[in-house]
Amino acid sequence: MTDNKETVFIVDDDEDIRSSLTRSLSKRGFVVETFDSAQAFLDAYEPGLSGCIILDYGMIGMNGLELQQKLVTEGRALPIVFITGHGGVPESVQAMKAGAVDFLEKPFRTDTLVERIRQALKISAATSETRKKALRAKMMLDTLTTREREIVDMIVSNPSNTTSKEIARALQISPRTVDHHRARILEKMQANSMVELIDLAIASQRLS
Repeated sequence: MTDNKETVFIVDDDEDIRSSLTRSLSKRGFVVETFDSAQAFLDAYEPGLSGCIILDYGMIGMNGLELQQKLVTEGRALPIVFITGHGGVPESVQAMKAGAVDFLEKPFRTDTLVERIRQALKISAATSETRKKALRAKMMLDTLTTREREIVDMIVSNPSNTTSKEIARALQISPRTVDHHRARILEKMQANSMVELIDLAIASQRLS
């Protein structure tokens, strides 16, 4: 798979649909990759890639909804635009509740699909940026000592009441030592304030 942020992954067991969409979307400047089954996509998918999926609902074997649920469960979800020739209201509701951008019935206008793809790619870009922030935060947290991480955890769990005196009392160390740790923590985390530190710590938890 490519790591291009504009990649559109088409997952459909109809070769004619895959070929038609590939030609149409490529002409509009999209990078396209196609798969003839949900399993083929799963076998090739690499965590961390961004883009969106054009997903057929009624595939043989694992159907579109089942693939969507698997991706969501495993934390590998990409924005999905469903396309279907026979999906009904219950299926579309289920797909939308699970985060699908839209559920388009065949035949659909290419301009409508392109609009949904652009919407999906914006969502993907925002999600990718959030993940990058989380990864940076986790890397910085990993540089903290055990004591520094203990103090961060206390601050995050009770940000409004965790003063240096309270932390010192809980850890049985002096408030001055806590102040020293706080300064080192802010430096290592490249944070300008405790509010920013808490934001970074919370961001890192999104990788869990």
